[in-house]
Amino acid sequence: MMTRPNLLLITSDQQHWNTIGAFNREIHTPNLDRLVKEGTTYTRAYCPNPTCTPTRASIITGCYPSQHGAWTLGTKLQEDRHTVGEDLMAAGYRTALIGKAHFQQLQNTEEFPSLESYPYLQDLEFWKDFHDVFYGFEHVELARNHTNEYLVGQHYALWMEEQGCSDWREYFSPPVGRMDISIRHSWPIPEKYHYNTWIAERTNALLEEYHRAGDPFFLWASFPDPHPPYLVPEPWDRMYDPDNLTIPQAVPGEHLANPPHFRMTQERNPDFSAWKETGFPIHGYHSHLLDSEQERKQLVATYYGMISMMDKYIGRILDKLDELGLAENTIVVFTTDHGHFFGQHGLQAKGGFHYEDLIKVPLIVRYPGHVPAGVQSAAMQSLVDLAPTFLSFIGAPIPRTMTGVDQRGVWLGERQQARDHILCEFRHEPTTIHQKTYVDERYKITVYYNQTYGELFDLQEDPGEIRNLWDDPNARDLKSMLLLKYIWAELGKEPMPMPRVGGA
Repeated sequence: MMTRPNLLLITSDQQHWNTIGAFNREIHTPNLDRLVKEGTTYTRAYCPNPTCTPTRASIITGCYPSQHGAWTLGTKLQEDRHTVGEDLMAAGYRTALIGKAHFQQLQNTEEFPSLESYPYLQDLEFWKDFHDVFYGFEHVELARNHTNEYLVGQHYALWMEEQGCSDWREYFSPPVGRMDISIRHSWPIPEKYHYNTWIAERTNALLEEYHRAGDPFFLWASFPDPHPPYLVPEPWDRMYDPDNLTIPQAVPGEHLANPPHFRMTQERNPDFSAWKETGFPIHGYHSHLLDSEQERKQLVATYYGMISMMDKYIGRILDKLDELGLAENTIVVFTTDHGHFFGQHGLQAKGGFHYEDLIKVPLIVRYPGHVPAGVQSAAMQSLVDLAPTFLSFIGAPIPRTMTGVDQRGVWLGERQQARDHILCEFRHEPTTIHQKTYVDERYKITVYYNQTYGELFDLQEDPGEIRNLWDDPNARDLKSMLLLKYIWAELGKEPMPMPRVGGA
């Protein structure tokens, strides 16, 4: 019988699925490559929502965004939502999160107060004394910013001061103006003060603490990179020659059969006022026409540099597991919260576009002697499955409210698959882009709230998703079949009813 394993979740933020060196020779990630060699890589892993808060909340609740309520950026996961950390604590596990949480909104309101907002973010005395359980994590050390964003504060700022970096504010944008766009690609912060260094150092300190105490643990090391702004300190800012990289771009005419907001992204000055968005523009609208060819190349080079630097510090965590003798009994999961556009289909960043580039994610699972090593698997995975799968591995009951799928048998190589489809949601407001996507082994269909347009792609014959078959008369029967499958999948994600008990 297996000893209850430790659980180490390592995540990046907004990392394209094809940015691991083992599968992409243009990028250098020796430590992620180590995980690939020692574990199973899932090539059909997906996020439940291509933005941060909804997916991160799904990871800890085992529920879809439309179920747990944090359905978009600017919402928060209510504190009364049940999380996997609560179940793990009840089972005797120590639980901790180091790095980015993003379970709450940036705006603090009377109705929905948020600890991840002003004035709390930069109230360092508040965080010095913060010892509350946070969404099932008995211990948290947090940072909200990406690179030099003005949001910096919380435990990361405290750590910089402890390291003797009293002038840390000089490396970050002031609150007014949100960020200093004059700093591009090369971030002047010394690597020893970078949040990657902090996350690895503090994660390793907890690993040592848990090892000394002999406590089982669930530890989430949550890196904020490579989420834009595209900034990385030296020497990583010069690691890649932009002219030697493959730069994705749109295929001429590919958006002609797509919904209107796709075509508008390719205009020089797109007008999205019809979507009535306030506060959040349609992410991903940046056309390649808006940047010079050299700048687009440099964005990719910097993005790759951010990933390679992060990989170094992931390696430090993996080395610590080895040093402490914890690796053999620790399930290590590496993934990201959602993907990223860096030129694919003429798009940048993220938003209301459910291309594979945005909703498919890297997912590697290592558990020596249990999870097959050096294997690539096409078994479908969703990040909403992580919570029930973790509970399954430690022998704890899975709450009936968790609608993710238990992937334990698949991870162990005992089952070929645990799910035959993926559901992905995106919503800002019902009056803007609001869509849901169903993906099976071969096809993908996307429907929009209160709209007659949509998307249908044959991923087998058209892996680049260039030919939208939604209005193709030859695909009419296929579309009907997929719409029915989508409807049943939506109905099927409801929690199972309590069993009826019959008397005899």
